[in-house]
Amino acid sequence: MDFEKLGVFYLGRYYDLESRQQKPEPLLYDSRDLVTHAVCVGMTGSGKTGLCISLLEEAAIDGIPSLVIDPKGDLSNLLLTFPDLRAEDFAPWVNLDDAARKGIPADEFPKQQAEFWAKGLAQWGQSGERIRMLRNSAEFALYTPGSNAGIPVNVLRSFDAPVGAAAEDRELYAERIQATATSLLGLLGIEADPLQSREHILLSNILDASWRDGASIELGQLIQQVQSPPFERVGVMELETFYPGKDRMRLAMQLNNLLASPGFSQWMEGAPLDIGSLLHTPQGKPRVAILSIAHLSDAERMFVVSLVLNNTLAWMRQQAGTTSLRAILYMDEIFGYFPPVSNPPAKMPLLTLLKQARAFGLGVVLATQNPVDLDYKGLSNTGTWFIGRLQTERDKQRVLEGLEGASTAAGGKFDRARLEQILAGLGSRVFLMNNVHDDGPVVFETRWAMSYLRGPLTRQQLRQLSQTPAQTQVETAGAPAAQQAADAPPQPRPAPVAGTGETRVVGVASVRFDDSKCKVSETRTVAFNAAVSGNTNLPKWDEAEEASENAEGDAVPANLLAKWQREYVTWLANSQTLEIFRSARHKANSQPGESERDFRVHLQQLAREERDREVTRLRAKYAPKTGVLEDRIHRAGLAMQREQEQASQQKMSMGIDIAKGVLGVLFGGAKRSSLGGLGTAAKSYGRSRQQSGDVEMASENLDRLRQQLADLQAEMEAEVASVQAAYDGAVEDLETVVIRPKKTAIQVKSLVYPRA
Repeated sequence: MDFEKLGVFYLGRYYDLESRQQKPEPLLYDSRDLVTHAVCVGMTGSGKTGLCISLLEEAAIDGIPSLVIDPKGDLSNLLLTFPDLRAEDFAPWVNLDDAARKGIPADEFPKQQAEFWAKGLAQWGQSGERIRMLRNSAEFALYTPGSNAGIPVNVLRSFDAPVGAAAEDRELYAERIQATATSLLGLLGIEADPLQSREHILLSNILDASWRDGASIELGQLIQQVQSPPFERVGVMELETFYPGKDRMRLAMQLNNLLASPGFSQWMEGAPLDIGSLLHTPQGKPRVAILSIAHLSDAERMFVVSLVLNNTLAWMRQQAGTTSLRAILYMDEIFGYFPPVSNPPAKMPLLTLLKQARAFGLGVVLATQNPVDLDYKGLSNTGTWFIGRLQTERDKQRVLEGLEGASTAAGGKFDRARLEQILAGLGSRVFLMNNVHDDGPVVFETRWAMSYLRGPLTRQQLRQLSQTPAQTQVETAGAPAAQQAADAPPQPRPAPVAGTGETRVVGVASVRFDDSKCKVSETRTVAFNAAVSGNTNLPKWDEAEEASENAEGDAVPANLLAKWQREYVTWLANSQTLEIFRSARHKANSQPGESERDFRVHLQQLAREERDREVTRLRAKYAPKTGVLEDRIHRAGLAMQREQEQASQQKMSMGIDIAKGVLGVLFGGAKRSSLGGLGTAAKSYGRSRQQSGDVEMASENLDRLRQQLADLQAEMEAEVASVQAAYDGAVEDLETVVIRPKKTAIQVKSLVYPRA
């Protein structure tokens, strides 16, 4: 089967419900369709987890990163990929309870599982080589907030002030404050109404006061500000009237107890909750980042999920718009996070993502085995529904309601009776796919997952999975460059030397870097502190050190100022550079200050967009010819059907005429009459042969048209394949462009003798 194509996901094969057999054609899902999101519903044993893992595998092969929220612990299986399919690879991960239930000796079970997996893969046209391609296409990392079993995550850094669009969008800003306050109070066991709860209103105002000034806030600072808020009024009321100090102290004590509790320190160590860093390695390689939260309490899970969703919103708003799939946000088992009536902290950001993420190329995929507890109005923005076997009639009716809402929102037709009939016939690993981008719903059987689906892993197994060289790199290099710089200890600044007889001077200047070819124009303010040579009476700019641009001091005498300024400008023109990265293939360059990782991520998205546009153009180019041939095939099929019906009628007529002729000879009267009957029979036989020839000609014509269509489709797929191959190359070698400033682009703002 030809399913190894960029831009499409191989999910399984079409399935015939009547014969209960799979068809030979593979089900290939267009990755761009996932931009309008997907939901997967199915009871335990339906194959839901296998389908969703297969979808994530296909995305990884296509170079698309995924952020995976795993409340149950099943998705860590994505790291169990064994290209060599050896028994010893499976041995550490097999479930010996399964072996006992099946009556297989423990020492033989790994071999049995390896053979079982190899056979299953082969039945679906896959092998260890495809698993190797999966592992080479993306990095897989397991994160465990609040635990060191996997890569720990510093979720409390999420009290950082939002920046960019996340800060400017007032609705998004308000939602983030509300979700942060609600989640934090949830950790304390306080179910807080944002409009009624004093605790919620107080925390929201504290967060707002800090964030409006662009200042982040740590939990320790938050506790202090609960006791002594940075404001005296809440609304029109005095703070002490609204929330007396002794009551605020009780809340501060609760928060302090949380901070001081054993094990809570693990919430504040590890990789930062930075979505860009989770989705790509420092080198720009796509990553499947699995946030396993099965070990947490319900309140802690809600806290983590709401923070992850809000950070995803903030990251999303910083991306450029696109119609191609940029990344996937997948959440397994959303029961309790997206209910139809109540509004837990995770629901509002999830609704916002479903409404807005498509414009940024972020595909949201949600899965559940509890279809009753879902907000189907919110899911009306979902373009693809994967529906497996359901447990109760109530589940079926609720899913049908959701499907109807999604179809109506997309302007499509909805045949409830037909879909109800299909749902009744689904079995294990057989799913109904209703995609608004397709002509109608289809039934398919899911392919064999490349990941070893052994179920939830033990804590020790999680720790073992995370202790590989690649994962170590994730933990130490997970923070973006800006965050690493923020975390680094401040570098000492040169201080003016007093009482030593040495004279020093600080120069502050603006330096503009221009490059018309790269379309770069960047201005920076620089400041340097240099000693003045006693011999030449000139600053030693070659030995200068960085200084504060706000340095104050005494003015340099007028008789020295002009010369020193010229020397400073000359030195800056020779020493200051701006380096950017350039892609020759895409004729694009990075922005000033953009890291190599971020630029490579940008190039990957450009490549996907170019590929998708070219493939769309090719399919549009062939569509008229394909349509003509399909119409001719349809008409030829009808013609052959008519010829077959006429041939059948002629055969029946011939049989009657022959019977009459024979009976006439045997029992009949006059010789002439008998001969006439045989003559009629002979003519009928001739007409029957002619009719059979017409059927054969019609069949040959139909076969010829079908072959023409197959040849045309093969020609189109060959062109598509060549386009896809052009965008499937190795990581591009980037050119480093060094931009130097001209002297005329340097303006000295001040030259002063710094004060001690």
